Amino acid sequence: MSRGGHYGFERRRRADIQKAKQEAKRQRKSERAESGASGPELGEAQDTGAPAGMWEWFSPSRGRTVVSAPKTRPDPDPPDDWVLLTDVEPETRPE
Repeated sequence: MSRGGHYGFERRRRADIQKAKQEAKRQRKSERAESGASGPELGEAQDTGAPAGMWEWFSPSRGRTVVSAPKTRPDPDPPDDWVLLTDVEPETRPE
């Protein structure tokens, strides 16, 4: 069963919405060009990784990361597949 007369209306309404979006996009682009801005502000990058003075470990089997005190490994419960993510000197690396 067909929708009858509503199909054309819906198609025109969607086309009007798309045209309005495109026009808004063009307007934002021209405003950025006039002001010399390059695009929307993304903000400052967040600080990632372990806090200073801590080591960060990753376990592929558990799919998570943990933070520990320097020179200590997380719990050695099976599976013991912890990988050290923090850059440290080779002589301070745990066994």
